[in-house]
Amino acid sequence: MERLSFKSVVMTDSKNVPGKIEISPTALTTIAHAAIERTYGVVGLAAKNVVDGIANALTRESHKGVNVHIDDDGVVLDVYVIMEYGINLKSVSDSVITGVRYAVESTTGINVKQINVHVQGLRISSDE
Repeated sequence: MERLSFKSVVMTDSKNVPGKIEISPTALTTIAHAAIERTYGVVGLAAKNVVDGIANALTRESHKGVNVHIDDDGVVLDVYVIMEYGINLKSVSDSVITGVRYAVESTTGINVKQINVHVQGLRISSDE
């Protein structure tokens, strides 16, 4: 089960200050996860597939629903969400992309190349 790329993002400063800053994929996942949970219309995050769902249940992993892929040009995020039935899925997906991009880039300064939103299900609210 490959959830996160093992490569971390290394940030350097153009002022030649000695040292480096490494940001792990887990940290990027946490930032994205928090942004997604604040998005109107998203009721939860989902596992990518059944195998990942079982693994998440067994390990009680709190970062289900976000996969981070790191390369030299920036990061690509795949997010797997459950949305509220009856809302505009495109609008909510656009809000997820905007929110995650802003959260990751403003928090870390890392370029987000692409965010892919995978709607894994819809929740129908009961009228009580």
